[in-house]
Amino acid sequence: MKYQTLVNILDKLRFEAPEKYKRYYPKADDLEKVNQARARAYIHLFLKVKFGLLDFEERERLVTDGSHDGGIDGYYISTEERLIYFIQSKFRTSASNFENKNISFTEILNMDTGDISEGKTENEEGIAYNGKIQQLIREISQIEDIGKYNYKVILLANLDNVKSSKLRTLSGGFPCDIYNFEKSYKELIFPVVSGTFYNQSELYIDINLSNKGASSKVSYKVDTEFKECNISVLFVPTSEIARILHKYKNSILKYNPRSYLDLASSTVNRAIRDTIISKSTNEFALFNNGITILSDETHYNENVGIKDKAQLTVTNGQIINGGQTAYTLSLIYESSIKEGRDPLAILQGKEVLLKVITFDDIKDGDPQKKLELIEAISKATNQQTAVTDADRRSNDKVQIQLQESIFIDFGYYYERKRGEFGDGIRNGYIDRSAIINRDHFLRICLSCDQKPAQARRNSEKQNFQQTNFDSILKDASRYREYFYAITCYNTISQLQSDFDKKSNDQFGEINYGTAFRYGKYALTSVVARTFSNKIKTDDYKESTLIAVKAILDNWLAFEKHIESLQHNSAYFRERVDDDDNVKLVLNYVGYYKGRTINNDLMEYFEESTVANILYNCNIH
Repeated sequence: MKYQTLVNILDKLRFEAPEKYKRYYPKADDLEKVNQARARAYIHLFLKVKFGLLDFEERERLVTDGSHDGGIDGYYISTEERLIYFIQSKFRTSASNFENKNISFTEILNMDTGDISEGKTENEEGIAYNGKIQQLIREISQIEDIGKYNYKVILLANLDNVKSSKLRTLSGGFPCDIYNFEKSYKELIFPVVSGTFYNQSELYIDINLSNKGASSKVSYKVDTEFKECNISVLFVPTSEIARILHKYKNSILKYNPRSYLDLASSTVNRAIRDTIISKSTNEFALFNNGITILSDETHYNENVGIKDKAQLTVTNGQIINGGQTAYTLSLIYESSIKEGRDPLAILQGKEVLLKVITFDDIKDGDPQKKLELIEAISKATNQQTAVTDADRRSNDKVQIQLQESIFIDFGYYYERKRGEFGDGIRNGYIDRSAIINRDHFLRICLSCDQKPAQARRNSEKQNFQQTNFDSILKDASRYREYFYAITCYNTISQLQSDFDKKSNDQFGEINYGTAFRYGKYALTSVVARTFSNKIKTDDYKESTLIAVKAILDNWLAFEKHIESLQHNSAYFRERVDDDDNVKLVLNYVGYYKGRTINNDLMEYFEESTVANILYNCNIH
């Protein structure tokens, strides 16, 4: 699944190419040329994610792959880091090869990094490098402070068990970063799907001083358990906030309880927009509560060589409060651009209050303390807004760990923030079926804990209340068990769909009672007990199918059994009608979320029964 997502992304990237770039548009049945185009797009992917190059032609200019390229497929010169990156990429055309096939030492040795960095325009055989490499050589020669720059080689390929010292020798003496398949999935694919790929370390915000007094910024130092923090408060142009969120989206909302697209679903947006659009004056500064942003370093300079202007520089900025405001401003900005209008014309003269919280001495502090403080600030500053408990829990450590583990091992996307994978769906990178809803996930966890009644009856609000949440989701290491149970539930749903078109047995009740109609979490709780770490990931679907069918074969007998139990009389009782006929009243709706179902399942499907099913199914 992860490899197919990669292919989907590469195809979207190559389709960004203007029509003049014919190599990106081969005939669909010419698989060799399609794969060549995807291989080139793979370099585009790295440039887009790691350096924030959103424009296709800006990236294409840096792709050097071709004949006489000196073994260099792409490059990037980072003036911020003072680093020159040489990129070599080996895209593999199947999931198996992409995850298992290594780059050869010979291919690395063919990189003429040393000669090219020295300004040589020909290879050892006297053949001139291609035009793109000549361009790279010229750009290096034109760097005024080149003595302060270093070089780094990026290998987009698998390479196992090679010491860094040997790798330096192979790459011309330069340090190497290896993006094997695991790192590519984690650091290239996941960020693109979740809209968090554009990470600019420094944000620059222009400040208008024309309507401000002697001091446009108020600062205050606060001692915390982490380190000393500095709070700065000032008014900034709405156009600057709009520009930043339009560009960075989820990358600047990592500590916010809401994702970029989830911020769209609110009536608050309309009120914010109306205040901006309907008034030419600056009432917005009065009406709006403002935006809170976290920063590792903050610099403010009023001496920028332009009258009535100042600049605020924020390092690793993250918006933790006021996301709704920032989102609406970004929409106004975006819609103006799409309509061919100047966004500054609408936002001109309108400002918003910005509070910047800066963590001083970031390198010397305890990272865990910092994260705990950030979480506390985020929760505190969002108490007054329409943020649910599920939103507030979205950045809890256990959820972040679960999301990462489930993606790495299974290629699925646990949606801890609503709408965080909206970019991936909208752009066709992934199908909605690859997303795991957070409310459903907690119900699955309850099923794994043999609490199917709570899984069925609890509301999302109940499950995400602090005490309930902490008891349900307390161990991220159980993620494989949880995913196995999700596979169980999906298998049950698929089997149920086979009965959807059967008018005489729509829910399969003839053979399976009400298992499909009301008991899916109950059935999942039993099948989940067949989980074992010995089951291979690739066998989950087959194993759960066998186990589900085996348990289903016993379900009708189970329901007949529980109907006769005295402690279930509240759900199943005899009633005499007007003709003195005795009828059994069956309340399975209430039973499957009632007080007796959990124990009934444990007693009927005792450990020996489940063990026999495992043995007979031969799934261990």
